[in-house]
Amino acid sequence: MTLVGNMPRFFVDSVSGNTISIRGNDAYHIGRSLRMRLGDIITVCADRVEYRAKILSISDKEVVCDVLSAEKSENEPTVNVVLYQALPKSDKMDLIVQKAVELGVYKIVPVITARCVSRPAKSGYEKRVERYNKIALEAAKQSGRGYVPEVTNFISFEECLGELKECDESFMCYEKGGVSLSKTGIAPVSEGEEKTIGLFIGCEGGFESHEAESCSQAGVTVVSLGPRILRCETAPLAALSVIMSLTGNM
Repeated sequence: MTLVGNMPRFFVDSVSGNTISIRGNDAYHIGRSLRMRLGDIITVCADRVEYRAKILSISDKEVVCDVLSAEKSENEPTVNVVLYQALPKSDKMDLIVQKAVELGVYKIVPVITARCVSRPAKSGYEKRVERYNKIALEAAKQSGRGYVPEVTNFISFEECLGELKECDESFMCYEKGGVSLSKTGIAPVSEGEEKTIGLFIGCEGGFESHEAESCSQAGVTVVSLGPRILRCETAPLAALSVIMSLTGNM
């Protein structure tokens, strides 16, 4: 929950019919922390739609609301940017997730590349993914998003390459050079058009040359973020800012 336009905002997975059910921690928070009452108005978001809703009943486990109106969220970008982030060390991913969600990312996919020092087992990575998704949820609430981006389990470089090929446009930010991201011809989409942009960022050590070559051969545009070497937690935020600006989302 957060306050956007002085109205509490919550997220649910889906809305069916004219009533909305909010369960779990948010339900408890509405009644106990916010001390909201029957008839109070809140904003509930589901799949990029914002619902203005009136509280009908409150308990510690469930809050039921009546839908008063529904509008497509104006805070969501017109492009779907999927961030493929080579897995960094320590807690750097926490910051990347938080700020990428604030900037409008659609989904975040951790990737194991050649220079990744962090190489956890998938079975032991589940708690980290759970934490990342909680960070994404809080960032979505704070920034007024109408959608909560998913952070997935990590994938291999080869799997990442396959997914990048499926994007409408895809870019690999390479520390050893490439065309400037700002000069790649990224443009706003027409009304009603959907576009998915894949953005591949390296970890602390960047990319191996063979990885950049593999991306280029697969049709991924190898790009530069300028003459300075950016930290792995700075690069995705800089790149997202450029893409959002070029597509008219900033």
